[in-house]
Amino acid sequence: MQIVHTIEDLRHALAGRGRPAFVPTMGNLHAGHLALVREARRHADTTVASIFVNRLQFLPHEDFDSYPRTLQADCEQLEAQGCNIVFAPKEQDLYPQPQTYKVQPDAALADILEGQFRPGFFTGVCTVVMKLFACVFGSTGGGVAVFGKKDYQQLLVIRHMVQQFALPISIIGLETERAADGLALSSRNAYLSAEQRTQARALSQQLQWLAHQVREGAVPLAQLEAQAMAQLSAQGWQPDYLTVRQRHDLQCPADHARQAPLVALGAARLGGTRLIDNLEF
Repeated sequence: MQIVHTIEDLRHALAGRGRPAFVPTMGNLHAGHLALVREARRHADTTVASIFVNRLQFLPHEDFDSYPRTLQADCEQLEAQGCNIVFAPKEQDLYPQPQTYKVQPDAALADILEGQFRPGFFTGVCTVVMKLFACVFGSTGGGVAVFGKKDYQQLLVIRHMVQQFALPISIIGLETERAADGLALSSRNAYLSAEQRTQARALSQQLQWLAHQVREGAVPLAQLEAQAMAQLSAQGWQPDYLTVRQRHDLQCPADHARQAPLVALGAARLGGTRLIDNLEF
């Protein structure tokens, strides 16, 4: 496995290898990331993973400085999964000049849910992903990129970006990896205390309850969402949202459309840790 840090070295490593499969990460890898790498290997002879904590997608009060950086351990895990190239640029490698050109996603998709509570988040995501795509695919004629469904809204935003810019990249969404008790695997789970880790499964359980109640169809959707928020709050959480949306555009479904493809999404803080999750139904 090759570990490269500059765009020039990445392109040199990719020369003559054909169309790669790419997994972008911020490092501090867990089993969910490794599942993405295994999926990527199914789609190309060359698998590339990036490790880069992207300042542009953090708000000033968020955990950019404290976000775990575990490059050596990450690389060992990636090598064990058969990854071929790790692109681990420093900030000055990826942003040698201030990144004043940015990708502004469609507000109808990007300014709701996560975008409402983290203003500018998806601009930072789209900008870094577009730049990483240029680094990885710019000299290969395109390829495949694999993302996890845990970041459901992010996956949709990136799909739409690729479509609108006609990028020669196939986007694959992989199901969320979960612990035995149902908690979605996340790098931020490491922030939880032992007691909080036990409580953390309540988020996925509340989404399951919400999805079941919506399919039952007896209570207005807004009332169910408010009840789910109250139930999670009663367990010591500070929820930002628990909601049900249409899968294809994350807009609110009509009450008569409860049998359509839907997704329940939630974001909430447990202590100082903000967790997100979703459930398609």
